[in-house]
Amino acid sequence: MIVVLTGAGISAESGISTFRDSDGLWEQYRVEDVATPEGYHRNPGLVLDFYNQRRRQLKEVEPNEAHRQLVRLEERYDVHIVTQNIDNLHERAGSTQVLHLHGELTKARGERDTDTTVDIGYSDITLGQKAPDGTQLRPHIVWFGEAVPNIEPAAELCTRADIFIVVGTSMNVYPAAGLIHYVPREARCFVVDPKQVPVSRPVTFYSEKATTGVKKIVEELMNN
Repeated sequence: MIVVLTGAGISAESGISTFRDSDGLWEQYRVEDVATPEGYHRNPGLVLDFYNQRRRQLKEVEPNEAHRQLVRLEERYDVHIVTQNIDNLHERAGSTQVLHLHGELTKARGERDTDTTVDIGYSDITLGQKAPDGTQLRPHIVWFGEAVPNIEPAAELCTRADIFIVVGTSMNVYPAAGLIHYVPREARCFVVDPKQVPVSRPVTFYSEKATTGVKKIVEELMNN
């Protein structure tokens, strides 16, 4: 089984801004204002607008070669993607087993019932729009300071990985960064990122962008 952990770097080449680059979204907004429960309670309109903008942007972009190459792996392997991204580019490319750690941009939920989600596609969420639980509809996003419900299923997947591939993530954000510690020692590990990524085990490192690095790994695995 192959487990692929992806971060913002895999979607950057599709035109989705990353948070940590100098021209990323954090340059325009404070994290505390748009990605924390406190920021939402202070100014829900600002937070809704922030994610409405991201949803509109997502509608205009397409999966890139890195997304498509991971789909190609499914021709031969059981591939599970664990993504920190809230976009739907893996699904749109054709990946069939995708686990979102930090929520999904095209879904919403109530402020009280965290389990019941509503598919909203690329529509805006407006103030006064109600969820099934009767509370204000909010983005189905895991904000800083909130629990990550899918971290346990992700860790369980990692314990069964024969091959573990990390693409486009700094490995600095926990709990996602800790998933590599669940991967068996005998598993083969690959990392793709233009910048050095701190990992505590032997890996095959591709210091390049996702589209080229992922293609090289997939070519090797498909021809092996």
